[in-house]
Amino acid sequence: MLTEKQYSFPWEDYELIDAGGGKKLERFGKTLLIRPDLQAYFKPIMSFAKWIEMANWEFVEISKFQGAWKNLQNDENAPRRWNIKFEGLQFNLELTKYKHVGLFPEQAANWKLIQENINNDHKFLNLFAYTGAASIVANKQGAEVYHVDAVKQVIAWAKENMLSSNLSKIKWVLEDALKFAQREVKRGKQYNGIIMDPPAFGLGAKGERWVIEDKLPELLEAASKLLSKSGFLIVNTYSPKLTLKLLERMALRHFDPLDTTLSELWIKAKTGKDLFYGNILKIRRK
Repeated sequence: MLTEKQYSFPWEDYELIDAGGGKKLERFGKTLLIRPDLQAYFKPIMSFAKWIEMANWEFVEISKFQGAWKNLQNDENAPRRWNIKFEGLQFNLELTKYKHVGLFPEQAANWKLIQENINNDHKFLNLFAYTGAASIVANKQGAEVYHVDAVKQVIAWAKENMLSSNLSKIKWVLEDALKFAQREVKRGKQYNGIIMDPPAFGLGAKGERWVIEDKLPELLEAASKLLSKSGFLIVNTYSPKLTLKLLERMALRHFDPLDTTLSELWIKAKTGKDLFYGNILKIRRK
């Protein structure tokens, strides 16, 4: 068992500029955004007045889960939809009512891991796949990719990203991720790479309650049976209740400690501030 502090990294079309006061200032392409972030509980380096002078949009929370975007420069031409690139792949972004824009840029560290470990002889499974960045990275490497998400709209968004990246043949699965994984176990399927990014909390299509601390043991059990002998697994977790210690206990029920790495994921802002982005479990079977 290895525990480490892992930093993701900026790239040409993304950087975290500053963070603090419960917010973060980011650049996606040429568009600068201010978004809430509970982990930014410290004082920023720059003043909020400077942030507002720089940024195009700020997300203003109306309730715990929704809000609205404020056009800070009163610019009628400020885009609500635009695209950015990552190593030749194109991701289409949009201002949504949930503060998100269709991409979790801290995942660049995991995209690199996928690039380094997936090839055209492999099968790759992306659970809770959202708008498909990891699916598209694996697809570009030539892998047979299964993209699983229970929300029809985000699968459509992921298809748009695939086409914009001049790729094809991702297998789209509109289904509950846990149920699909458990059915794949019964079918005797195996994957060379698996990534999952389950939500901390949510409600299913029929109003069923989802809490990651309750469901993750089942997900890990299914993943342990789906993962090939030399395969890798990445699990992202964002719940403050799911500590590294708890994640470790869950993982060691199904995986060899010698194959297991636990990490805190961070990004260092341009101003030098460190911002926490959750815990990551990585399995690499030897």
